[in-house]
Amino acid sequence: MTSTATAPIDPIDPTDPIAAAAALGVGARVTLSVMADDYVRVITQAISAVETHDLEVDTDKVSTFVRGPEHRIAEYLRDLIGAASAHGHHVVATVMISRGCPGEVCGVVGPPQAPTPHLAPAGVPVQAQWSLYPLFDPDGGARPGDHLAPVWAAIERAKQAGTYLRSEHFATTLQGDLADVLVTMLDTWLAAAQATQHVVTHATIVANSPVASQDLR
Repeated sequence: MTSTATAPIDPIDPTDPIAAAAALGVGARVTLSVMADDYVRVITQAISAVETHDLEVDTDKVSTFVRGPEHRIAEYLRDLIGAASAHGHHVVATVMISRGCPGEVCGVVGPPQAPTPHLAPAGVPVQAQWSLYPLFDPDGGARPGDHLAPVWAAIERAKQAGTYLRSEHFATTLQGDLADVLVTMLDTWLAAAQATQHVVTHATIVANSPVASQDLR
């Protein structure tokens, strides 16, 4: 009988944070949309202004890819979105954070040891429509799993954190300081990764919304 188990990944070099993140398949993509006539300047200046130590950053025509330790990804996203929002423009950031993708790593990735990031407030109030995707595929999909259990747990953690606003179709709306919303995303993502190797979290984050009508939420 042939085993379907996958060999462990090679040992991680703890002295190289980018290599360690690559071995775990940890990374993010973010796309900024700025509703301003000079949006190119706002976006490019925001990207240039953010500190990138311990990070691999690659911007293409669609998004910016970020790889590095979890806390540095959280700081980068806070600073990037905060910089783009600083002058009051209506900003929409589409964020995806992934861990353990089989297309990124070879072998079994263990549960995360990283603590929940702690972020200083950004001073930017936001709303975000957020989703969490625990993907039970550590051995090619052969092992069944309850993907909803980590999702319900994540929503409860968001309520405890005070960032939960309401449930939506296919998403949960978070609200609060940009830093607090990002911490909720990272905290629940890391918690779900205790149960399954491949976990993705996604959010559309809005700052400085011009909507004033009480008919819209």
